[in-house]
Amino acid sequence: MKKWIPIVLVMLLSACGSTPSKTYYQLPALGTPSQVNGASVPRQLWLEHVSVADFLAQNGLVYQTSDVRFVTAQNNLWASPLDQQLQQTLVTNLGGALPGWVVSSQSMNSDQDVLNVTISGFHGRYDGKAIVQGEWVLNHQGHLIKRPFNIELKQDEDGYDALVRSLAQAWQKEAQEIANQAARL
Repeated sequence: MKKWIPIVLVMLLSACGSTPSKTYYQLPALGTPSQVNGASVPRQLWLEHVSVADFLAQNGLVYQTSDVRFVTAQNNLWASPLDQQLQQTLVTNLGGALPGWVVSSQSMNSDQDVLNVTISGFHGRYDGKAIVQGEWVLNHQGHLIKRPFNIELKQDEDGYDALVRSLAQAWQKEAQEIANQAARL
């Protein structure tokens, strides 16, 4: 009987020693940035800030498992902070949706439109949908426009890869809505 004790201990230790590998995700920017040619002064849009709710400001992707419960993945992580990814991809998507404009995450001058976005939902849900919720405020020459958004996109496939692609699609869709509103001003 004593011969088996070392073997059992080795098996237990090897089972404890294997850790799942971590996978990192980056939101793809689905828009194509436009180029601005220098003859006339283009309209300018400063994306001042994108903020995310505290539960989204974690390293892991978030998944809603019931109507009241959310879990944060431990091994499926954002490659960089989510608020930074959202800001970078929104600049790219808005740049593609607003040809002839200069869209930047840096202030350019005092005669620019200013956009701020607050994200309250950017997660997967138990029913197979990607959820993107929040509101944005656009300041155009002192005129404020505030719009809430709530996008639910059905995922084409299961898994985190598909979730990230669906979230990026929903984010691009909202970028187009913001661009449409900005262009009307």
